[in-house]
Amino acid sequence: MIKPDVGFAEQLRQRLARQREHTHGSSGGDWPELAAQAVAGRPPRPAAVLVPLVEREDVLSVLLTRRTDHLHHHPGQISFPGGRVEAGDAGPQDTALRETEEEIGLDRRHVELLGSLPDYYTGTGFRVTPVVGLVRPPFELTLDAFEVAEVFEVPLAHFLDPLNHQRHSMEVEGRTRRFYAMPYGDYYIWGATAGMLRSLYELLQDL
Repeated sequence: MIKPDVGFAEQLRQRLARQREHTHGSSGGDWPELAAQAVAGRPPRPAAVLVPLVEREDVLSVLLTRRTDHLHHHPGQISFPGGRVEAGDAGPQDTALRETEEEIGLDRRHVELLGSLPDYYTGTGFRVTPVVGLVRPPFELTLDAFEVAEVFEVPLAHFLDPLNHQRHSMEVEGRTRRFYAMPYGDYYIWGATAGMLRSLYELLQDL
């Protein structure tokens, strides 16, 4: 069982740095060709999310959000807090922290940033940088009711068990798209979120 001690944080920081360098910051994601092509004449739009690993006693959990049903992009889906990079952001890490504060009210002083997973390309035209951070309680959350329907936590161990990793496919614009799903109770975690969690799983397999 992975425990939230100092050794884990340092090992994860080193692994994130090595993986990011090895993959040149691109995992492809659901639409890997977007790494090399423009989308409708435009390059993928940069975005970032926070992958929050919450320290709970002797275990770690992953904090996730459920998006409200009226949003234009990914309505009702399970996601990490985050959003598109804005002009005033210092970089993806700043974007992830700012968006997390805006969406769920988690103050950045509670987050220790460890590094980033490879970029993930989505069918909606975003190049998403998943920023991994350790979150230390106690903390208070205030949800943006327009964007976030609820926040919940899932034990990290659930995502580290390959038996919980499902592989599915669908037809999109005449092409077969394959994606991961990692259901947890009543929550159907799939698509980009599950893909990023799969990347984290691959990084942590032998820790």
